Formats: sequence, C-alpha cells, structure tokens
Amino acid sequence: MTHDTRTRLAATRDRHVLGEIDPRIASDRHRCDEIDAAIAARRCWVAERSGRVAGYGVLTRNFFARDFLELLFVAEDSRRAGAGSALLAAIERTIHADRLFTSTNESNTAMRALLAGRGYAPSGRIENLDPGDPELVFVKFLRG
Repeated sequence: MTHDTRTRLAATRDRHVLGEIDPRIASDRHRCDEIDAAIAARRCWVAERSGRVAGYGVLTRNFFARDFLELLFVAEDSRRAGAGSALLAAIERTIHADRLFTSTNESNTAMRALLAGRGYAPSGRIENLDPGDPELVFVKFLRG
C-alpha cells in the first residue's frame, strides 16, 4: 500500500464516481444494482489516491455462506500503485471469520499476482463460466 492511498466504506455520494471509473456500471444493470445494494449494506469499500476514488471492492456472503470478495475494480490509471492491495487489506480487517474467499479468471494475471502478494492460496477451479478461461478460486486464512 502506498502512503497516499486510503480506504473507507463507500457512501451513496460515491455511486456517480464509481460509474466514471468502471464503465460496466453504466452499461450493465446487474452491476449497477449490485453496487447500489453493496453501498446500502455497507459492504462496499473505496480506495482514494491523491484525493480521488481509484477503485472499489464489494464483499458478499453468497459463497456457501462465507465471506467472498465478489468484485475488486481499480481504475486503469491507478493500477499497480497500491489501491488494490489497500482495498484487500481494508476488507480483510473487517472479516470476523477465519478466512476470506475470492476468485478471478485464469487470464487475469494482474489479479492473481495481487492475491499471491497478499497471501491468498489457490482453493479450486471452476470450468465453463467463461469459455476457455476458467475461474480460479482463492482463499486467505486470516486467523490460525
């Protein structure tokens, strides 16, 4: 995490700027609804760099009733600058259970590197969600 990155729970006022950094929010009604619900449930965090929102993360409990990082998005101009790691750290601190799960496509090498750097271990593989690009599941054990 870089010294100029800070994280906080997302607020309703952040909704507009999240749509500016993540174009899928404007074009995908499901993504838009998911973000709105996460903000309302206080399960969405934002990372700010130099006073502007650089990314966001959404936590759910929809993965076998376990904490699951459903979505992590960092604005293209803020990638590989600590925002993703800061978001993971902030979300990990809120988890009361002993582990946190997440997943990413096999092709997403940047996310896989971020997860490895934060101590996440492979936990499974799901075929046939995206043809030719398996979903890889990861876990981080938070308490021993």
